[in-house]
Amino acid sequence: MSLDALRAALPAYAKDLSLNLSSLAGETTLTEQQKWGAFLASAHAVGQPTVVRNIEAAVAGLLTPEAREAAKAAAAIMGMNNIYYRALHLMKNQEYRTLPARLRMNVMANPGVEKVDFELWTMTVSAINGCGMCLDAHEAALKEHGVPALNIQAALRIAAVVHAVGQVLAGSEAAAA
Repeated sequence: MSLDALRAALPAYAKDLSLNLSSLAGETTLTEQQKWGAFLASAHAVGQPTVVRNIEAAVAGLLTPEAREAAKAAAAIMGMNNIYYRALHLMKNQEYRTLPARLRMNVMANPGVEKVDFELWTMTVSAINGCGMCLDAHEAALKEHGVPALNIQAALRIAAVVHAVGQVLAGSEAAAA
């Protein structure tokens, strides 16, 4: 299984997604670790089984075990943080923003890969989960590290396409059931 198998699993009406997967696999703006970590973090954030299996297979020889774990940790921690911080952002009562989160986020301090890569992956997951507060925070951290807008955009494009692929495959599976 691989990106080619994932592309082949897409219905004809999702040809643009297939083409975008192919284009993004050849993306050169990001390092290989950043690119494939963004794919993996996005896959786990989406959680659609076919997407996860195929992207896991695609990155098997491309990411170190540490990078694979860090990408999955980015999806895990942001799965929690995006819900919490998105709720704070949406709530009219600002009092909640003054309270400590009291949620464990130890992986943020020591993710097992370069901080920039982890920040990029947490940002991709935040885009998928729709948390503007987290997107702003991670984009600011990336900018502080000198990451160009084109690199951030490349990671966001990966998140967008992986998310859309997951949605299409989930819809196809539901229609077939």
